[in-house]
Amino acid sequence: MGLGLGVVLIVLGLLFVTPVISYDIPGVDDIMLGWILVGAGVLSIVLGLVATAQRSRTTHVEERRTH
Repeated sequence: MGLGLGVVLIVLGLLFVTPVISYDIPGVDDIMLGWILVGAGVLSIVLGLVATAQRSRTTHVEERRTH
């Protein structure tokens, strides 16, 4: 989920940074909002990759005891 969400946030952020969308929100700078979304997207991708790497390094031990 982190990778897909990160890509969506990056795309939305880049749409706000470039002059593709000029949506005027009172009290909010569009370009700053775009860079915040890009940063959140990159952070989401990095955290998703770190979580996946940790999951792949985990080993499971099964212990069976017989009487």
